[in-house]
Amino acid sequence: MDKFILIDGNSIIYRAFFAMPPLTNSKGLHTNAVYGFTTMLLRLLEEHKPTHVMVAFDAGKVTFRHEGYQEYKGGREKTPPELSEQFPLLKELLHGFGIAQFELAGFEADDIIGTLTKRADEAGRQVLVVSGDKDMLQLASEHVHIGLTRKGVTDIELYDPAQIKERYGLTPLQIIDLKGLMGDTSDNIPGIPGVGEKTALKLLHQFGSVEEVLNGTGELKGKMKEKIEAHAEDARMSKQLATIHREVPLEQTWEDMQFAGLKEELAGPALAKLEFKSLLERLSFRASVVSEQEAVPAAVVESSIATEETISELFGSLESIDVLHVETHGDNPHQAKLIGLAVGSAGTYTFLSPELLQSEAAAPVREWLGNAEQPKRGYDLHRVDLALHAHGIEFAGASFDVQLAAYLLDPTEANQTISGLTTKYGLPSLVEDDTVMGKGAKYRVPEADILGDFLCRKAAAVAAIIPLQEQALESNEMNALFHELEMPLSRILADMEKQGIKANTADLKALGSEFEENISRLMAEIYKLSGTEFNLNSPKQLGEILFDKLGLPVVKKTKTGYSTDAEVLEKLAPYNDVVKHILQYRQLAKLQSTYVEGLLKEISDKDGKVHTYYRQTIAATGRLSSQFPNLQNIPIRMEEGRKIRKVFVPSEPGWSILAADYSQIELRVLAHISDDERLKEAFVQDMDIHTKTASDVFGVKAEEVDGDMRRSAKAVNFGIVYGISDYGLSQNLNITRKEAAQFIDQYFEVFQGVRRYMDDIVKEARQDGYVKTLLERRRYLPEINASNFNLRSFAERTAMNTPIQGTAADIIKLAMVQMDEALRERKLKSRMLLQVHDELVFEVPADELELMKELVPSVMEKALELSVPLKAEVSYGANWYEAK
Repeated sequence: MDKFILIDGNSIIYRAFFAMPPLTNSKGLHTNAVYGFTTMLLRLLEEHKPTHVMVAFDAGKVTFRHEGYQEYKGGREKTPPELSEQFPLLKELLHGFGIAQFELAGFEADDIIGTLTKRADEAGRQVLVVSGDKDMLQLASEHVHIGLTRKGVTDIELYDPAQIKERYGLTPLQIIDLKGLMGDTSDNIPGIPGVGEKTALKLLHQFGSVEEVLNGTGELKGKMKEKIEAHAEDARMSKQLATIHREVPLEQTWEDMQFAGLKEELAGPALAKLEFKSLLERLSFRASVVSEQEAVPAAVVESSIATEETISELFGSLESIDVLHVETHGDNPHQAKLIGLAVGSAGTYTFLSPELLQSEAAAPVREWLGNAEQPKRGYDLHRVDLALHAHGIEFAGASFDVQLAAYLLDPTEANQTISGLTTKYGLPSLVEDDTVMGKGAKYRVPEADILGDFLCRKAAAVAAIIPLQEQALESNEMNALFHELEMPLSRILADMEKQGIKANTADLKALGSEFEENISRLMAEIYKLSGTEFNLNSPKQLGEILFDKLGLPVVKKTKTGYSTDAEVLEKLAPYNDVVKHILQYRQLAKLQSTYVEGLLKEISDKDGKVHTYYRQTIAATGRLSSQFPNLQNIPIRMEEGRKIRKVFVPSEPGWSILAADYSQIELRVLAHISDDERLKEAFVQDMDIHTKTASDVFGVKAEEVDGDMRRSAKAVNFGIVYGISDYGLSQNLNITRKEAAQFIDQYFEVFQGVRRYMDDIVKEARQDGYVKTLLERRRYLPEINASNFNLRSFAERTAMNTPIQGTAADIIKLAMVQMDEALRERKLKSRMLLQVHDELVFEVPADELELMKELVPSVMEKALELSVPLKAEVSYGANWYEAK
């Protein structure tokens, strides 16, 4: 039997956007709404197994309803660009899923669905309508059931006419009368002022319809009678506006909605493009799929498997080895399992098993691996360095990393695996890792002959990719960036990660005990002020305490009740001390679970250190990211978070931790790139940039700038760097979007050089298709000339902020390379341990402390010459906390 599902696209994606936490992919595109929508969609497909699916969208802002009422939906704020840019992403994904999409100019999504459900009733077809809009209940019938989203978009509550009767005491068509009486602020439908759902239901239970209510006002008294009589026309018009139009001239038929199930070759790439890895895994899809027709024949590779008896044949050719490939398994390279090694050149490759590599017979191979004078070319040599080190094998001499080159040549490309790169460059195809070894729980190392041949083919693929990348790096003027910055940095990062930073386990446990005591104290105080004990981690119970029991003002509601998210609690904090305590409780609970308990698991039993893992090829801006653990995310805006840094101490007695931090590096880069005289003046004269901005924007003297002015100026300064919208700024400053937009306009009026830079860089991006940092790092923007406004707008914002953020990332990387050279030249014992955003952390012996206090900021400030001075502030102490 056929099963039909009709989805209100606009309603669901809108709810998903506000229900899901912020989420972006490596290109910086916001994807939270699409992710929420897709999660809901997959659940529907799994549970209902439909034969026909259709997603309806609104087409344009003006509908037939505006003809009778110009103010229809007039109260709605402009859709945030962070949501607008996701509509084309969703539509592209639906296309990959093979799901029909209908829209028609002048009509809304619910009109399309209303028309189709009417046809379904006439034909006796069973249809499920899915929406977040209660208006859809008017369509319910024997054949049409309505699914309304709850808890964001993950749960769906089903309604048929009987359930509507049970819930509201109304028939489906009376839902229109309900809206006519109470109106709808989201659609700017007026209704009757002062009549909410409760009153409207009471009136309908008594009279039955809007018309009967208006005819029966003689039975009413007082203000209610006056209101209804005064707003009779509003009620009639509101009912008309709320009525879903069910005669849309749709050309599409039921056959156009046929759904044959998800096809991996189409849905897989669509999900991979958005980087929805968890959904790919849920569906057991590979990240990229190449059809047999597109596949290039495999290359002919001469491979052999070395043994203790034959390995000596390799020794004479070690110096002429062209490429190597080291296969490991496991996310954390410090703990990865060594699977095997393949080396060779000119199409002839040899495989060494881990056991052979670590045997006495392979000593010359291990010596070659650790010889810095012998250049090594391969894939992800940073990981290779760490993994071999974990197995007691030293690695040096990395000269060309294919993964790193691929990242530089296109930092927004998601599939930079060896297999993905062979496809990209049109080289002989390489079987995916998952096909040979499986994935997840199904991962298995195959027999030596299969594994050896596979790894030799991977090495051959790397050898074929290298000359193509060398040519591309040359033509893109990226040789210096690759060979003089990123490749040396890869080795420096590996050295830092192998060195690790000492963590005082006893202090960390003591801090955990302190947090637990404070958590217990806060819980007791919360229960005392609330007059009862309840589950603090239950939003439902917390909502009942705050709003029903304590009577605090309701800020925001969800489908399931009251919202108690951080934004709501921040607004309620001035009303009651219990809210302040709840906020503190949440912060401490997160610190305890994520950073105390989390770090305890990461401290090595061997040396008592934490060995993080820096990723060079993740962020499109060039920034590093940190894993296992992430030391860049330790919260330092609150004192309890800063205390986490106390546990990080020198690994040698009598040494100190020294930290140096760039001051406002991105704003200094902006001053240089934009050549804005006001910004440059502030930095050249070493003025407080936020006070300077506030003074110029608000038109007051510097001494007249108060805390609120400076806070607003700071939000705009950093917002400009990150391409903030009026919506984003309004959220940061808790002001209206109109006020935020005015503030941004005032900023650009004052800092006209910045405005000019923003305009010029967008023009360049349109012409070139990419933007560059001062060190020639590129970011391609294929959507910069898109006809779709939302995609084009996102690309424009990216064009504006990437050169700023990317250059700042380049500068601290330069400082690390130059600092490493300075330490080596002076033969200092001091060690560089961490990079955290714009900060470098060292451990320093007492006899080098005075020198390092001068050397580190000097190197950092001279890393790259700008038209404004770079400034690095240095501090030191017995631990990382004292050094800040």
